[in-house]
Amino acid sequence: MKPVSFIYRFTVTLGALGLAAIVAWQLWIYYMQSPWTRDGRVRADIVSLAPDVSGPIVKVFVQDNEPVHTGEPLFQIDPARFNLALAQANATLAQAAAAEARAQATMQNAEQNAARYAALSANATSAIARDDARTQSLAAQAEYQAAQAAYTAAQADLGVAQLNLRRSTVRSTVNGIVTNFSMQPGDYVAAGSAVMAIVDTDSLYVDGYFEETKLRHIQIGDKAKVELLQGGPAIDGHVQGFAAGIADSERIAAPTLLADVNPTFTWVRLAARIPVRIILDKVPAGVNLVAGMTCTVTILPEKQNRQPALAD
Repeated sequence: MKPVSFIYRFTVTLGALGLAAIVAWQLWIYYMQSPWTRDGRVRADIVSLAPDVSGPIVKVFVQDNEPVHTGEPLFQIDPARFNLALAQANATLAQAAAAEARAQATMQNAEQNAARYAALSANATSAIARDDARTQSLAAQAEYQAAQAAYTAAQADLGVAQLNLRRSTVRSTVNGIVTNFSMQPGDYVAAGSAVMAIVDTDSLYVDGYFEETKLRHIQIGDKAKVELLQGGPAIDGHVQGFAAGIADSERIAAPTLLADVNPTFTWVRLAARIPVRIILDKVPAGVNLVAGMTCTVTILPEKQNRQPALAD
């Protein structure tokens, strides 16, 4: 019985070691080669909204964390100054139109006089009189052209005044959510200075920061599964593309414009993290995505043992 017991124990031990080796090998493949990462972030385009005109705020139409839609009014700058500018532009345009009409009438009269003098014989009028009529006609044409230019400029000024009045009401340029917003009536805003941020909810995506050793298992178009750290159902997506470059912390710019490379080198080399953009195909109902959330990204390759993703 003893030999049988020894063989049995030996076989069981050998089987357990083999099973442990297989499990360890599979775990090694999963953690070191399988295209997945826990270092993922939900991201979105952020619109830093700035007014196109300056002035004090008279009305605020939205609140912090409120959803907005494209074209929806957000706040209004005092329009009084812009209304006055519009009235002035209208008056200037009317004056320019009248001046253009007078110049046109003068030009037509001068051209008619020049034509009559040109039709008379040399005995009926002198050459000097014909030259004077021609000169007056040319001068009248120049005045008319100047009047036309002034009228065109007045039209442009009127357009600017109308545009400034329209843009005194600042509207959302995207569908999104207002965030970190605390504007109140009476605040003064300056043209070109960002005063509020809108998270573009139509642009939500995920950046998965994959180790460079795993990129050969990823191809553009591969399906992806995104699992948020908060829990909940997984989100389906697909690979849109890879980052074209990342910063090199070992190389800095030198005053001489030559490469300045850090001479230190560690024996343990950590794989660089390459951003891979994941487009979300369908977000399950009830899942609230917030830009900056942490998530796990798993790529589901359609084919195994393919060429490196960046080789195409």
